Amino acid sequence: MNKIQKILLANILCAACVPAIADIKIPKTKVSMETCLKAALAKRIGQVVKLELKDERGVPTYEFEILGNDGKSWELECDANKGKITEEEQEVESGDDPLFKEKTKISLEQAKEIALKAHQGEVVEVEYEIESNGSASYEFDIKTADKGVIKLEIDASNGKIVEDNEYEIYQIGNE
Repeated sequence: MNKIQKILLANILCAACVPAIADIKIPKTKVSMETCLKAALAKRIGQVVKLELKDERGVPTYEFEILGNDGKSWELECDANKGKITEEEQEVESGDDPLFKEKTKISLEQAKEIALKAHQGEVVEVEYEIESNGSASYEFDIKTADKGVIKLEIDASNGKIVEDNEYEIYQIGNE
């Protein structure tokens, strides 16, 4: 484990105490965060810059954002019950990235409107992603009044919701 990963792990352990104080329920997992971290780094070598724990339709899931040795930003999701990588996406800086833009038929504003119709609240984060199948999607974090932060993904070519009912439990690190 490199120095950044050790610092990230220490932050995670400290952060695990904060939700208990804040009365946030951390789901039980069958494998450790470290097991999922090793699985993610086995797929994409680089530096972990962000970690999220989320509930994906009842499954606790760790999401690692890795700044790869290839210079690209990758998001890898790991099923926290099985220790297996379930999704791998490339994150690009903006909707103007050629890789994203060539697949886009729905504007950011149109996608945001679709997302906010599905979940009323405030968009607090937007990510531009290239899925493992090559398609482009907008990922929104929406802060709601009653459910906390919901993650929602909109296909950038047709405006369909491709992922929903994901709840962020905590996030450590920045983009």
